[in-house]
Amino acid sequence: MIKFLDLQKINLLHQKEIEEAILKVFHSGWYILGGAVESFENNFAAYCGVKHCVGVSNGLDALILILRGYKELGLLNDNDEVIVPANTYIATILSIGHCNLKPVVVEPDISTYNIDPNLIEEKITSKTKAIMPVHLYGRCADMDAIENIAKKYNLLLIEDAAQAQGAIYQGKRTGNLGNAAGFSFYPGKNLGALGDAGAVTTNDDVLAETIRALRNYGSHKKYYNLYKGYNNRLDEIQAAVLNVKLKYLDAENQRRREIAKYYCENINNDKISLPIEHSALNIEHYKNHVWHLFVIRTQERDKLQKYLTDNGIQTLVHYPIPPHRQVAFKEWNNYLYPISETIHNEVLSIPINNVLTEEEIIILLDVVNDY
Repeated sequence: MIKFLDLQKINLLHQKEIEEAILKVFHSGWYILGGAVESFENNFAAYCGVKHCVGVSNGLDALILILRGYKELGLLNDNDEVIVPANTYIATILSIGHCNLKPVVVEPDISTYNIDPNLIEEKITSKTKAIMPVHLYGRCADMDAIENIAKKYNLLLIEDAAQAQGAIYQGKRTGNLGNAAGFSFYPGKNLGALGDAGAVTTNDDVLAETIRALRNYGSHKKYYNLYKGYNNRLDEIQAAVLNVKLKYLDAENQRRREIAKYYCENINNDKISLPIEHSALNIEHYKNHVWHLFVIRTQERDKLQKYLTDNGIQTLVHYPIPPHRQVAFKEWNNYLYPISETIHNEVLSIPINNVLTEEEIIILLDVVNDY
């Protein structure tokens, strides 16, 4: 069986360094907000090209802390509206609701799966205060167009970069394309921890300090609490692991790009739509996609998935149910978002990662093309 993602194999590539980093934390005697977290924050901020990185507990909490930080600073208020893509993972929308803000969903561009900038302005009202684009599957959203809209209406621009560590747009990395960004380092991400982990990046000094306090019980100084905060701290051990793996992120992303390019050039099946046609794989597309997932579409998704499973290829569906169809959002269940529904009904993710062998790639292509 060709695994969709062999996390054990991926992490064993760096076993010695990871073990040494964990042991260093163990021997330090300092296990919460110590040297490993500070080192990772500095390194990841430098990597993204921003002034601040604040390590937090996971990607959902990263987005919540950004929104809560803006509320504490008076830039967001209860019931303000935040524009968000309709076809994102549910965490994006949950972060908005958890901060007592109102998510306003916008359909994606079916050719990129990212929010369609052409549909944003019609959803803007006097209550709209922010746009939260998602770099879905590792591909940067159309940030120039979105930024122009944000500036026109004086809106905050918050990146959900959970799936796009290292992607480059117009010379800048994700995490440095808006006012703030939330990252996830869930184990399956391109930069993955050995458990839950996340981060906020920003160039805003005041926001960064606010979030540093909020993640730590609202405290900027031990036993002094400015805010009603949370326990959302990045763990020292996870920070140590991330510090090791960050050194290899660009090379591993490059390998994903090479595999994606090969897939786009060699998958030849009329029943399957590719995420980017070979003719569109220009330099800009090549840089702004880190291929967290390689997502194909077909009207015969379930049949194709069974066929691939029967032929030894593990696949996943990202994601089978759009947020507006979830029981958690039953008040939205009657809404119609046909582009999102088409995407969720047809997408299938096939294996792509830096430990796939050439033999596995060839086998996979043969099976897909024979379908």
